Amino acid sequence: MCVMNQPKNTNDLVINKIRNAIVHRGLWMGLILKEAKEKGLDWEKIGHSAVFKTGCMHGDGIKGRMDVPGSMVSFGNTFFTEDIKKIFEIEVKKIDEDELKLEYGHCPLVTAWQQAGIEGEMLEKLCDIAMSGDRGIESRFPEFEFKLGKTIAEGNKVCEVCFTRRK
Repeated sequence: MCVMNQPKNTNDLVINKIRNAIVHRGLWMGLILKEAKEKGLDWEKIGHSAVFKTGCMHGDGIKGRMDVPGSMVSFGNTFFTEDIKKIFEIEVKKIDEDELKLEYGHCPLVTAWQQAGIEGEMLEKLCDIAMSGDRGIESRFPEFEFKLGKTIAEGNKVCEVCFTRRK
């Protein structure tokens, strides 16, 4: 397991239970896509498509719960609840009407994939597939653009996620 991906905050029983549920979900995703790859299927295309569709559904839900339509601040506060910030150990680097910049300090999905023995290029590709969920969310907000920076799956200490207002 990636030493850099160890959660720092482990005393909250509810957050730990949710993290474990995410690890379980990640195991399913990783092992299903690994099996698809071993069967010669286009596992990356399958993964991106399915996870993007999930993101679209989540994006519609976020949009429906926002108190100020089109607001980057409302989007950020609706999407990144206090529990989500605790689970992924997210530090909000910036939030205003033009930019939402986040750093994730822990990823339960990377934990899951590493438990399944997935490393290297496949680990990085699974991470990118998982981020298609965020791309799907972003697709429901034509005024926003999603950008993924460095990731924990690539061996970095944090994942950099940014949403900006389209000009």
